[in-house]
Amino acid sequence: MKIALFGYGKMGKMIEQVALSRNHTIVAKVDVDTVDIDFSEMDVAIDFSMPSAAYGNLTKCFEHGVPVISGTTGWLDKYDEAVALCKENKGAFIYASNFSLGVNVFFELNEYLAKMMKNLDQYNVSMEEIHHTQKLDEPSGTAITLAEGIIKNTNYSAWKLENAPAGEIPIVSKRIGTTPGTHSIDYSSEVDSIEIKHTAHNREGFALGAVIAAEWIVGKTGVFTMKDVLNLG
Repeated sequence: MKIALFGYGKMGKMIEQVALSRNHTIVAKVDVDTVDIDFSEMDVAIDFSMPSAAYGNLTKCFEHGVPVISGTTGWLDKYDEAVALCKENKGAFIYASNFSLGVNVFFELNEYLAKMMKNLDQYNVSMEEIHHTQKLDEPSGTAITLAEGIIKNTNYSAWKLENAPAGEIPIVSKRIGTTPGTHSIDYSSEVDSIEIKHTAHNREGFALGAVIAAEWIVGKTGVFTMKDVLNLG
């Protein structure tokens, strides 16, 4: 499979290593200064670029019939436009705030637990996420996805960084050293607590998930999620 990398930072380089180990070919490394891009050589594009570049990258790929796997966060105000553009061009698209296989199982576990806790008003939910000091966005896209999963299945109406009023989910964001990513969700009452937690040991899991998604999407048409890729129900 011929893969184009949009964004060639740490994540792009790790995706390259994983892709090569799975016998794929990297046909383009598109970064900030790249001008000439040959879309005809691409079977699929994997975008881990800057938020300011992501939507433009998606637009170009859809217009040239190239399926896109996007892991860039911070651009989702244009997500609906990207979906419409994908459908208009009969393209294929997967966006995920986190491509780790374990995290996507964690997303499902989070929603299942939220459904069980919905009517247990004595428990208050809170979240914490920890990442490396170079991560720019707070909270992480993964934390937002987790919060949205709780909101969808409970009576909580929104999330908020740090202190949150009743009915909203407080999220604590920490930036420590080179931490790849830790997300925990805590339901606490006066008598006990229930906690679920996902800890990434390195960043390779994110890269592997993105490449597996790229392998899965080639030849398909439509807008999908990692739930589709992993057949999580």
